[in-house]
Amino acid sequence: MAANRVCEIFGIEHPILLAGMGGASTPALAAAVSEAGGLGILGAAACGPKMLREWIDEVRSLTDKPFGVDTLLPASVRREGGGGNADGPSPMDLLPEHMKFAEEFMKKEGLTPPTKEQLAEHMGASGRAPGEPQFLTKEFFDAQMQVVIEEKVPVYAAGLGNPGPWMEDMHRNGTKVMAVVGAVRHAVQVVSSGIDVIVAQGHDGGGHNSPIGTLALIPQVVDAVGGPNGIPVLGAGGIVDGRGVAAALCLGAEGAWVGSAFLASEEAGIQPYQKQAIVDSTEEGTMVSRSVTGKPARIIRTKWAQAYVDAKMEPLPMPFQSMVSGQILASGQIAKRGDIAPGFAGQGIGMIRSVRPAREIFQDLVDGCKRAFDNAPHAV
Repeated sequence: MAANRVCEIFGIEHPILLAGMGGASTPALAAAVSEAGGLGILGAAACGPKMLREWIDEVRSLTDKPFGVDTLLPASVRREGGGGNADGPSPMDLLPEHMKFAEEFMKKEGLTPPTKEQLAEHMGASGRAPGEPQFLTKEFFDAQMQVVIEEKVPVYAAGLGNPGPWMEDMHRNGTKVMAVVGAVRHAVQVVSSGIDVIVAQGHDGGGHNSPIGTLALIPQVVDAVGGPNGIPVLGAGGIVDGRGVAAALCLGAEGAWVGSAFLASEEAGIQPYQKQAIVDSTEEGTMVSRSVTGKPARIIRTKWAQAYVDAKMEPLPMPFQSMVSGQILASGQIAKRGDIAPGFAGQGIGMIRSVRPAREIFQDLVDGCKRAFDNAPHAV
């Protein structure tokens, strides 16, 4: 793959970036991708300030190549403390009902409620220092961003929301800043904040994503803010092999943001049963649900998400839904229940056949992209 603006901005060999998947994109995985010639991104959404510093130190001990940090900056939580419904009961009013729903679900599925220690570990709180802010609060996000600024990380990626308030400090440090968007209007908004690179992630992608399909989203974002005189755009959503990378480039993107392909890597920070769930899955193996975080996210099909559908219940907004789902997912992971807590993943997982080293996966993306262009018909 030829070097381009994305390679120049980040100082990398190939314009392929590891998506900052919370809990999965660990220092070991990020370093492996950076060492292979791409840009490894730490999925640090759940990391408190202490753990985030430790992760940054660890990845620096594993590679001297550029890397990045990805966190979430949901505007609704930062602005309103989780939002609410002026015309009805607040999320806090509804929380007991949803907690009871979760308790009944655990009994039905034969799940053992997690201990406080197990729940803290699942929520990423076990590595937090005393006095650190509560997970998914405005104070939590502010504390994370302070670490990003103080550590002068090479790259910062906002997996959700606009990093505008911190842009000046990060750019002063030489940090390159990205934002993941799911609509043209979001792209236009973050460009006005001085962003360096945009990730256009479509509906096909795992985790928090867009209602717009990847094939439709990428060229529209490129037309709005990208191109030779605009901001470089990375394509994302359902890209798990070199053909997907080539397709993103053909749509006008200047690189790819790849997540699910690396979930099935030896270095990914998810459990073996979750990796096997990815290998065993098909193109129909995912669904979009608010049952995990309170925001729409693509996950591997699970009884927990289906329970909300069957009960015709609306999940609570972020961060309240995490208070409900945390105990379910923790108990499901302890029991290694692939039908309860398989994890986030994109629609491309039907093409994943085995668990492999990250370097091998990365090289296949590069080689596969080259083959796709070499084999493409040149006549229309």
